[in-house]
Amino acid sequence: MINTIPSKRKVFLAGVNLNNSNFNYYMDELAKLAEANQMEVVGRSWQNLETIVTGTYFGLGKINEIKHLAKELHATVIIINDELTPTQIRNLEKMTKLSILDRTELILEIFSNRVRTKQAKLQVQLARLQYELPRLHPSENRLDQQRGSGGGFNNRGAGETKLELNRRTIQQQISNIKKDLKKINQQEIIKATQRNNSFLPQVALVGYTNSGKSTTLNNLLNEYSKSADKKQVFTKDMLFATLDTHVRRIDLENKLSFIISDTVGFVSNLPHNLIESFKATLQEVRDADLIINVVDASDPNILQMIQTTTKVLDELQIGDVPIITAFNKVDKTDRSYPQIEGNGNILYSAKDPESIKLLAKLIQKKIFSNLQVVELFLPLQMGDKLNYLHTHGQVIEEKYQDNGIYIKIKICKKIADKFAKYNYKKAKIN
Repeated sequence: MINTIPSKRKVFLAGVNLNNSNFNYYMDELAKLAEANQMEVVGRSWQNLETIVTGTYFGLGKINEIKHLAKELHATVIIINDELTPTQIRNLEKMTKLSILDRTELILEIFSNRVRTKQAKLQVQLARLQYELPRLHPSENRLDQQRGSGGGFNNRGAGETKLELNRRTIQQQISNIKKDLKKINQQEIIKATQRNNSFLPQVALVGYTNSGKSTTLNNLLNEYSKSADKKQVFTKDMLFATLDTHVRRIDLENKLSFIISDTVGFVSNLPHNLIESFKATLQEVRDADLIINVVDASDPNILQMIQTTTKVLDELQIGDVPIITAFNKVDKTDRSYPQIEGNGNILYSAKDPESIKLLAKLIQKKIFSNLQVVELFLPLQMGDKLNYLHTHGQVIEEKYQDNGIYIKIKICKKIADKFAKYNYKKAKIN
């Protein structure tokens, strides 16, 4: 039997430009999202308007033009560059006789296909149901069977068609998922608390999807990790290659260690329900002592990407956590690398060992700038605490006495505060 590769769905992109200077960027991004969802973009069209047409999104003439263009190019799906209302979707499907997918649903479909952990799957399912709830409607045509075919929205909800779903069923599903997520989130909070209690500084990699966060993490692990946490994170040159949060430990050469997390990538106009659903997953960012915003320096839309990340961080209410902007993929530009800019940001390539070393030095400078030399006196039976200090600090001097252990050590403020009650007192030295 000959194995054949399934053909990609042919899609046609369309949008309305409300005099937005970033419109072309959003349309290009929409094409990349479609490609990330294993679709073939065969064409695109747009209309310049002052306001969106309430019932149909486009004007009637533009709808006819898009319909004919899409069919001539054998497209089966029209992807719209905005989130549509239920009425707009129904009217456009009726008028074009083609499946309509809006930007929000496309992103949700990608997420549905890519998430791996139970928590992330529930989060995406929750966002999908919240999107679907106001769109329940007895279809006026037979396109419901087509919409989303081949993606995470196959058959609209675990094998059921729209006609078999009803508002009460979805509301009950939403309620059940929220309960399940609450339990999982509590477990994740416990894990996060344990990491906080380790008193290791925490660093969070954030940024636009496909900017190189996972590659940065992998090569930091290659260079510095000495533990089982060296397990690599999946990487691929496409939007949303990985959607699950990964947490690893980095052990620097001078006995200083920190926890680093690689979080879900961002994209412009990320669905609000998705951000809300993933807030628990993004707890790693809120708990961080340092945030590294990884940016693709070779992309001409770099400013929009930085703005997108900043907007999402604002929605997460990050607060006063210090942020380093790490301009990755500089090897694809004519700029010199690796180098630290005057404002404390870095130009680097995540695939370059020297860049990774410079990034590690910058992280060390930022999170261990408050290292302090302290003198402690531990009871003899506290060998476990002594081992902890050896693991997480730089021992300068150590003496065993009859009634305890004197240790002079360079450690970060978090650990110094933890051991404050063991501060050395001359009276204890024989």
